[in-house]
Amino acid sequence: MSRNTASSTEVDLAGKVQQLLFPKSSPVCSWCCMGVKNEMADGLGGDYFDFIKMPDDCQAIFVGDVTGHGLHASIIMSLLYGFIHHTSARGCAPLELASQVNAFLRSFAKRSKVFDHFFSTSLFYSIIDPDSLVMHYVNAGHVAPMVQRGDRVSYLLTTAHPLGFFDEPELDMRSFRFERGDRFLLYTDGLTETFNPQGQAFGRDRLEKILLEHSGDHMELLETIFNELDAFRGADRSDDDCTAIVIDFHGS
Repeated sequence: MSRNTASSTEVDLAGKVQQLLFPKSSPVCSWCCMGVKNEMADGLGGDYFDFIKMPDDCQAIFVGDVTGHGLHASIIMSLLYGFIHHTSARGCAPLELASQVNAFLRSFAKRSKVFDHFFSTSLFYSIIDPDSLVMHYVNAGHVAPMVQRGDRVSYLLTTAHPLGFFDEPELDMRSFRFERGDRFLLYTDGLTETFNPQGQAFGRDRLEKILLEHSGDHMELLETIFNELDAFRGADRSDDDCTAIVIDFHGS
């Protein structure tokens, strides 16, 4: 077996192992419907996401994007994914969790002999109370999620820089109260930064238009988004990972 063939086989195996980390289905809740769709560039990538059941029936939801893609990003992503799960199990609030993720990245980078540079990640980490539909969140350098309420879309802007840049970053936690009928769209920048053969980006405006014009359920919206993305880029495959999560709120 040649070195290139062996490398290809190992990367393929790493991609399969990576997919085992992610949830195969979304949580079933009385107060919302959730769905997720993910596509990795070259079978490996730096996008990560999950749904975690918290105390008092609260729901943690996170999505992030490690700098870069391929095997490098996949390794860091897997470490981060496990660290976030371990930290969430202790019931950490979003602000504390983001701080600990940053400390983990800084410490790992200083000790690492494998990579010769720092590690950074965007992270949107949130905890939703099912009774009040209030979400507490930290948005550390992640693309702004969209909230559709009727015929309007608002954005949950960043509250901090991406994690991993500074030893003591300025972090801020914010809150948002959802209402019945709201639709929440979380995604990674690989979606909006996909380009067509003419060099045009898919863009946030195009995504917002799909969100406003779509009348189907959460899973149908996800299929529509990725179908539109495929049609937009044509034969060119994206060189970045794409992840989207849709949550429809209907209350308890």
